[in-house]
Amino acid sequence: MSVEGSKKEAACIAVENNVKGGVIGIGSGSTIVYAVEKLAEIVAEQNLDIVCIPTSFQARQLIIKHGLPLGDLETHPVLDVCIDGADEVDTDLTLIKGGGGCLLQEKIVASCAKKFVVIADYRKKSNNLGEQWTKGIPIEVIPLSYRCVGMKIVSQYGGNIDLRLSGESKAGPVVTDNGNFILDWKFPSTLDWKAVEIFLNMIPGVVENGLFVNMAHVAYFGMKDGSVMTKERE
Repeated sequence: MSVEGSKKEAACIAVENNVKGGVIGIGSGSTIVYAVEKLAEIVAEQNLDIVCIPTSFQARQLIIKHGLPLGDLETHPVLDVCIDGADEVDTDLTLIKGGGGCLLQEKIVASCAKKFVVIADYRKKSNNLGEQWTKGIPIEVIPLSYRCVGMKIVSQYGGNIDLRLSGESKAGPVVTDNGNFILDWKFPSTLDWKAVEIFLNMIPGVVENGLFVNMAHVAYFGMKDGSVMTKERE
């Protein structure tokens, strides 16, 4: 099965198994497109009463495109479930997220959910972080702090820090939905990720980091053979 087919299978099973109505967090990225399509389908078929909370501009546009009820955290601060993708998932369901630049809002929305469900294809499944995803851990920072934040991280843990650039579409750095810059930290080895997460967020200028530790409750992986592997947090 193709990668896109694997993504779709994982997304459909995750939605079918975890959405029974209520307030739903809608993540960001390519796999979420299939999840929202499936969500719109079952809402129409089962007449489900739901409200969707987006994690990004992209997610908001998907919700609107499919005619689903749109809400926000001000009116719905507690979610029944949040469904989102990941750049990499290890055996402990520790995630790297933020490849698409939406890590801050993704983490806020996921933290408000009673259940956080991850959907991904087989390429995102790893024993240890860094095996599959080699672009590093995204770190959203206040623009004026990017240089000093990067120096502090490398001084503590080593590795390399890159300011994420926009490429051909725009001169200069990527700017997030929140007006910030993103650093990508290519870490040198497997670390105590909870300790790393705390260290990163204690650095003045860091808004949030792309490590999601002890947040995901279950992950659905679309496999090459068309099956879907389920991994629950122990």
